[in-house]
Amino acid sequence: MELQKRLPEIFEEFAEGRRNAFIKAKELKDKDIPLIGVFCTYFPQEIALAMGAATVSLCATSDETIADAEQDLPRNLCPLIKSSYGFAKTDKCPFFFFSDLIVGETTCDGKKKMYEYLSDFKPVHVMELPNSQSEVGLQLWKHEIIKLKSTLEEMFDAEISEDDIRKAITIKNNERKALKKFYELGKKEPVAMLGQDIFKVINGTTFSFDKEQIPKQMDELIEKINSEYETEKKYEAKPRILITGCPIGGAAEKVIKAIEDNGAYVVAFENCSVAKAVDELVDEENPDVYDALSRKYLSIGCSCMTPNHNRIKLLNKMIDDYRVDAVIDVILTACHTYSVETLSIKRFVNNEKNIPYMSVETDFSTNDIGQLNTRMAAFIEML
Repeated sequence: MELQKRLPEIFEEFAEGRRNAFIKAKELKDKDIPLIGVFCTYFPQEIALAMGAATVSLCATSDETIADAEQDLPRNLCPLIKSSYGFAKTDKCPFFFFSDLIVGETTCDGKKKMYEYLSDFKPVHVMELPNSQSEVGLQLWKHEIIKLKSTLEEMFDAEISEDDIRKAITIKNNERKALKKFYELGKKEPVAMLGQDIFKVINGTTFSFDKEQIPKQMDELIEKINSEYETEKKYEAKPRILITGCPIGGAAEKVIKAIEDNGAYVVAFENCSVAKAVDELVDEENPDVYDALSRKYLSIGCSCMTPNHNRIKLLNKMIDDYRVDAVIDVILTACHTYSVETLSIKRFVNNEKNIPYMSVETDFSTNDIGQLNTRMAAFIEML
């Protein structure tokens, strides 16, 4: 990526990453490279990478196919689940079409039941995710990772060695370090870029099949941003917002826009779309690669875990590090675990961190954009 390009153009290139990846996915298939379709950050990508397979996030952030999904699924179901199923059923997701195997995890009841129907369209492997981050849960998750390895070896007639897994761990850790170094630019005050652009870049990298190139791309982009920042502080001081809660890719990005259109900046994303997935590394010194992978992935602070201490731990750190003025909790309609958890997050943010908190329930439609703008304007005015 050439540094002489203007930053807005570079950000848009990352935003186009998903569309460009459609073509690359077909190229992978033409080369007989296995493609694994996934939905969640709990998927241990190192296992697929060690086999030489590519991993891609499946289409699940638009209301385009929800009407089709509702012919089979309940209407009062999480839009992410309905979108996931709808794209599979209608064959409108190129990534799903080209995937040789779909891997899901039992993060919530809705998803694990949806996977049963998803297997009508593609081979599906479901990993049994523990309900808690206990030692017993850790052993179960380690067993599930080894089971995934065996499934891939059998399905693709391959051998995944521990040395290959160690190499993959290093590659993924380097990617995590690079992504974290980039989104930590949100700590700058005044801000160096909009939260919308931070999200475009991080989301765009999830559609990059060459994981070893991501650190170089991030270093070039960081250099460009820092260079412009030293010569021009183009963003005035405004309230600094941290977003937590459900994944917000695709249509749900309207929340970021509503915040920044109404007088604030999104400087940090605690949710699994950004920090939750990459904040911690896999321990490269652990001689047991499966134990190392289990500990890293099971540490993710998703609301499907009970109790969910790790979400509070990461929130606490990020609120301080990013000098946050308020927290906005984004909840997808009918996502019961995140919805129930809003009470504990509100108590923590209000009582422990002494800053304002607001929860926002939304879906993948555009029907609530006016309401979002009204609520954000009022909330930010209060700040």
